[in-house]
Amino acid sequence: MITLGIDLGTSGVKALLLEDGRQVAVASAPLAVSRPRPGWSEQDPADWWRATCDCLDALKAEHARALAAVRAIGLSGQMHGATLLGADGDVLRPCMLWNDGRSAAQCEALEAPALGLRQRTGNPAMPGFTAPKLLWVREHEPEVFARIAKVLLPKAWLRWRLSGEFAEDMSDASGTLWLDVGARAWSAPLLAACGLDERHMPRLVEGTAPTGTLRPEWVSRWGFEQAPVLAGGAGDNAAGAVGVGAVAPGDAFLSLGTSGVLWATTAGFAPAPERAVHAFCHALPSTWHQMGVMLSAAASLAWWAGVTGRDEASLLDEVADSGPADDGACWFAPYLSGERTPHNDAQLRGGFVHLSAGTRRADMTRALIEGVAYAFRDMRDALAAAGTRIAEADLIGGGARSDIWSQTLADVLNLPLHQVAGSSHGCALGAARLARAAVDGVRQFDKPPRQRSHAPDPQRARHHDRAFEQWQGLYGRLRDLPSPSHTPEPA
Repeated sequence: MITLGIDLGTSGVKALLLEDGRQVAVASAPLAVSRPRPGWSEQDPADWWRATCDCLDALKAEHARALAAVRAIGLSGQMHGATLLGADGDVLRPCMLWNDGRSAAQCEALEAPALGLRQRTGNPAMPGFTAPKLLWVREHEPEVFARIAKVLLPKAWLRWRLSGEFAEDMSDASGTLWLDVGARAWSAPLLAACGLDERHMPRLVEGTAPTGTLRPEWVSRWGFEQAPVLAGGAGDNAAGAVGVGAVAPGDAFLSLGTSGVLWATTAGFAPAPERAVHAFCHALPSTWHQMGVMLSAAASLAWWAGVTGRDEASLLDEVADSGPADDGACWFAPYLSGERTPHNDAQLRGGFVHLSAGTRRADMTRALIEGVAYAFRDMRDALAAAGTRIAEADLIGGGARSDIWSQTLADVLNLPLHQVAGSSHGCALGAARLARAAVDGVRQFDKPPRQRSHAPDPQRARHHDRAFEQWQGLYGRLRDLPSPSHTPEPA
């Protein structure tokens, strides 16, 4: 059987054809993020649709026969984005993304004790989640709020464009702060706190459930032999978990994508909000997970590449070829968009610290990859404090292709880490696997082959133990550092 997985990410859309567990072809199209004000992060859903069409057009051009035979489509998507539709289906404003920090003030209302937010959702209120974004819209754009007929996450909007169905899976819905995560149902009190009710929400499904079929016009455009079924799919992290076979309690993976995730599958709902550890539904029935999340993982390197005018691969190669930093050693704090685990601080900002006249570009890149690794260690410690100890983990995400970054992570975390086949397409692979389950119930969620393992080096691990204690001190200093103002004082 051939299935199609579509991953709607932040930096691009990927579409993957899967035939009986074998990857046939992958197509991708880039996306850009708009930042109209400091702390804001938005995308136009029309761009998601154009990128999706570009991917499917490319597959039709190069693999028309395989595409035509697709029986089911699974969707994976970036989480938390607030996509607001009017009664006519029009998008009312650009989608506020997962790394949009403008709604920090609105989080306080959701933490009112009477709502029991943390008990119901297993998570603290964070600006990245969907619910505080709606409170911000209600306060700052009341004319938009008054017109809202549906609130959709990015992949739910894409599902609606593809099939006409309003549906969302449990894993993605967990990131809204409107889901009773233990009960796997919308919470009427939490919706009401945002001026909404279930009529504004898509229906809830499991990731393996069918949710309608592709619209006839798209069947014709891309030449499908029959209208493919659309599966419930998953939020990007849950889709990545399915892609690497992290479906049983104790399974773990580290995602080094635009954001960073340290994931552990759990036997039940295990909330630990006091350390900003997320407890969400998995995309599979009766399954949950915990995870730590950082907002700027590989995004930090992409930012640095833009600043230096060098591509990311050449920056990493320069580190591998350079010698010790000597007097040019420095620190990097990857808080470019604030941080979630363990700080839950949307206003936090990062950067390089302890620069000297001897600091080279390679020293700064090395500090960057170490700083991201130290932020992952913060997440590992938060999960451990919540009772989840990880013995080893698979690596997924574009950054996981780098041997030097993967080895640094293994040394800093003092954990064996494994690069797996197809790791850079893990979310699209997971979506394609869920698509097959929606058609015939077959759950082929086995672990892909490990291509290379990174064992921690004891000497380097001891060095990073000491360095991590010093690096942790950056948070308090950066938190208390005022934002510079370039507005001149009035005369």
